[in-house]
Amino acid sequence: MFRALSAVIALLLAMAFPAAHADSVAQPALAMASTGQIHEQDRPYYEACAREGLNASECAGRLIWFKATAGNDRFHTYVFQQRVGVLIDWFRVLRSDERGDRFRAWGAINDPNCCTPGSPNCPAKSLDETFGLDWCPGDEELLKYVGKTGYKDPACDFRDAPLASGDPHGPADQRQSACDLKFGTSTGALGIRKFPNPRFDLDKWVALNGRAGSWAGYNGKIPAAGGSDEPAKSRLMDGSVEPPFLIGTSCGSCHISFDPLNPPKDPANPKWENIKGLLGNQYTRISEIMVSGMSTNTLEWQMFAHARPGTTDTSAIPNDQVNNPGTINALINIPQRPVHEGEQVLKWRKATSCEGKPEAICWCEPERDGKCWEKSLKTETVHHILKGGEDSIGALEAIQRVYFNIGSCSEQCWVNHFSDLRQLDPQQRGFGQTPFDIGQCRRDCPNFRAIEDRLVNILDFFLSAEARATDLQEARQNELKKVSRTAEYSEQDLLADLEAEFGDGAVARGEQVFKQTCARCHSSSEEAAAGNFDAIDFHKTDANSGLRADWMGNDKPTLVSEVGTFRCRALHSNHMEGRIWQEYGSETLRAQKDDPNLVEPSDGGRGYYRNISLLNLWAHAPFMHNNAIGPELCGKPTNGDNAFYAQRPRYVDGKTLSLLPPDQQPACWEYDPSVAGRFELYKASMNALLHPDQRTPKVTLLNQDVTLRVGPRLYDGTEKEKLLGFSLTIPAEIDGRGVNAGTLGNFKHKEFVVDLVQAKFKPDEARARLVKHWGESEGEKIFKDLQGITEEVTSQPNGLVEALKKRPYLVKEIYSSCFAEVENAGHRFGEDLSEEDKKALTAFLATM
Repeated sequence: MFRALSAVIALLLAMAFPAAHADSVAQPALAMASTGQIHEQDRPYYEACAREGLNASECAGRLIWFKATAGNDRFHTYVFQQRVGVLIDWFRVLRSDERGDRFRAWGAINDPNCCTPGSPNCPAKSLDETFGLDWCPGDEELLKYVGKTGYKDPACDFRDAPLASGDPHGPADQRQSACDLKFGTSTGALGIRKFPNPRFDLDKWVALNGRAGSWAGYNGKIPAAGGSDEPAKSRLMDGSVEPPFLIGTSCGSCHISFDPLNPPKDPANPKWENIKGLLGNQYTRISEIMVSGMSTNTLEWQMFAHARPGTTDTSAIPNDQVNNPGTINALINIPQRPVHEGEQVLKWRKATSCEGKPEAICWCEPERDGKCWEKSLKTETVHHILKGGEDSIGALEAIQRVYFNIGSCSEQCWVNHFSDLRQLDPQQRGFGQTPFDIGQCRRDCPNFRAIEDRLVNILDFFLSAEARATDLQEARQNELKKVSRTAEYSEQDLLADLEAEFGDGAVARGEQVFKQTCARCHSSSEEAAAGNFDAIDFHKTDANSGLRADWMGNDKPTLVSEVGTFRCRALHSNHMEGRIWQEYGSETLRAQKDDPNLVEPSDGGRGYYRNISLLNLWAHAPFMHNNAIGPELCGKPTNGDNAFYAQRPRYVDGKTLSLLPPDQQPACWEYDPSVAGRFELYKASMNALLHPDQRTPKVTLLNQDVTLRVGPRLYDGTEKEKLLGFSLTIPAEIDGRGVNAGTLGNFKHKEFVVDLVQAKFKPDEARARLVKHWGESEGEKIFKDLQGITEEVTSQPNGLVEALKKRPYLVKEIYSSCFAEVENAGHRFGEDLSEEDKKALTAFLATM
C-alpha cells in the first residue's frame, strides 16, 4: 500500500513542479517511493506541496510547521499544570462526540483525514478504541502503544531536503535526528498532536471513569471548601492519574487557517484544499483552550481567557504582568516584507571551529565535524517581527523562538527563567525573570537542535507560494467557478462591482486618498520613503519575486501614543535587558527612545507598534493588533458551556465601564470564513475604523467575583475539601464600576508587596524611595496609604481587597504596568475625511 501511495505522490509532485525544481522536489519524493516510507498521514501534505508548487525545502518546512511539536507534549501534559498551575482539559477541547462543534467552540480546524469512531467508513468503531478522541491516520500504530513503551514516532521517517549549498555545517549531513521533531499523530484538530502515554494504566482509568472512552472521573469537578463561591477542583492536576495521551502543539495550531480564496462549504468539515498554513487562524480561541480545565471563577480563567478570537497573549506563560493579547500574524508576500539595515545584533552564528575560544561564546557539537556556533555582536540587516518589532535579530531566530514559546525544551531551558507569580521575596529565585540562554539550550536540548537545523526549510516555506496574496478578485472568481467552470471574474468586474456599491470612481478616488492619508506608514515603496506619495504604483510587480512590489506597510516603529490604540501590547517587556527574551532582541531595539507621552514606563525599546501590511485587508477583519475595531466575533456552539462570548460580552458604558444591558449589547457576528462573509465583516470593520466617535467602548471585565482561599486544605477523597485559613474576594464591580480583567493581569503585585512590607518595617527607606520616584506630594501620599493598608490588614487578615477598594489608584496606576482600559480606542487617522472619501478608501483597499 505504501509503495503504491508513494508512487502516486511522486507522480503528482513531478507533474506539479517546474523543471527548475525537478531535482530538489521530485527526486526526494521518488526516493521515498523507492523505500516505501511515506506514511498515510503524510499523503495530503505532499499533495498540498504539489498543489502549491513547493520545492523540496519549502515542502519539508511545511510538514515541520504543521506537525512538529519539538517535544512540547510534556509541557502541555505536565509542566504547564504543575509549574504554572493552569489546567488544560484536552478532552473538553478534543472530544470526538463534539467534533462538529469544535470549530464553533474553540475555533479549531478539523483535520479532514480524521473521523469520529462509529461514523461511516471510520476505521475505529467505538470511542473506547480511541479513548474518546477522533481516529486519525497513524492511530492504527499509535494506539497499540498506549500504556506501553517502544513507540516509533513518525518523524523518524521524515526525509530531509538536501542541505543548502554552501552551508557552513555541510557538505555532510550533520542535522540532529528528525525523531526529535516529534510528530505523533493528529488529535483531529490541526496543529494539536498526540502521543501514547507509556505510563497510562487502563485498569485504573476504567475504574476512575467507568470506561476507556470516558474522561468523566478525570475531568469531573470536586466541590471546593467554600461551596459554589469558590472554584471547584478536578483530578486534572492529580499526578497519580495518567491520561492515555500526551498532547503537544505545533506552530500550525495557531497559524493554520482556511484559505480566503477557497473557503470550506462547511467549516466543521473542511477539505485539504480549503486549508493554508501561514495566514493565521482568525477564529482560534487558544486562550480558552489553555484554561479549559479551570472554573470560570478562578483568577487564572479571568486573566487568561480575555483574548478575542484570532488573538493570543504570547506572554501569558512567560508572564511579564502586561495584559497584551495580539493577533496571529498573517504571513503574506514575505519576500516583499521590508528589512532594516544597520541593526546591532548580538547572536550565535554558524562557525566551523572554536579553537582557543571559551564555551560561553563558541561551542562545537560533540561527535560532529566542525558543527560549531559562535556568539558575537555584528551589524546586520534584519526583519522586525511581532507587534512592536521585538524579534529583531533575524527571521530564523524569530521562527525558532516560537517553538520555545509553545513549550519546546521547557524543562531544560525555559520555565526556570519564568517569574514565579507566587514568589514575593526579591532575594529568592523566581521573583523576576532571567534571560533564556540560547547557547545552553542548544547544548542541553536535542529538540532545539532538531528545529534549528531545519529553520531554513521553515523560512523557505514562509517565502513560498503558499504565502502569496489572496486577492478579492481571485476569491470571487473561484466562487463563480464552483458554479460554472468557464466563469470569469476580472479586475474590471471587481472595479465595476465596487463602484456600484461605493460610488462611481470610488476605487481611483480611494487610491488618491490612501496616498495622501495612509501611505506614509502603509507603503514599502521607495516613493513613499522619499515622501513622493503621488508617484506610488500600488500595482507594480517585483521583477524578482513576481509579487506585488508594495507590501503596503513599511514595518517601521511608530510611538504608541501616536497610533493611539490599546497600548498594553506595546508595553510588553519580555525583550528588555534581563528579561526572558533578551537574546532575541537587537541592541538597536533596546536603544529606542521612550514614548514621552506615556505615564507608564516605556524604556528598553517598549512603547511602539510597527506599521503593518494592509495586504488583503478584506480577508482579515476585525482590525488592530487585538481585533477590537470592528464587530465582535463568536462561534455560537451547540454546547453552551463553550459559548465564551455569551459568558463575556465586551460592550460597556463609557462612563462607568459597566456592561451595557443585554438589549443594548450589539450582537456578535457568527464565524463566517466564506468570501461574502469576510467581505461583509471587512466593510463593518472599516466603518468602525473610520468613525471612531461611533464606536461603543469595549472592555474585558471580570464577569463574576473571584474568591481566593489562602491556607492549607484537607481533602479526604470523598465529598469536598476543608479549608483552614481565610478568603479574599475580588469583586466584579466596585462602586458601580466594572473591574477590568486587565487590571489583574497588569497589577505588579510583587512591587506592591515589597513596598507594603517596607512601609511597615523600613519606613524611612520606603518613604525616601517613593518620594524620589513619584515626587514629594505623590510619593508621600502613596507611602501613607501603604501604611494605612498594613494597619487595616493586620487587624483584619482578609481585608486586603477592601483596603485596596478605598485606594483604587494604587492598583490602576501606581502598581500597574498599563493604565489603558478601552480596547477599541485610537487609530483616528481618516476620521476627518468626507463620507464619500471614506467609502472610496474602503473600495480601494478591497482591491489590494
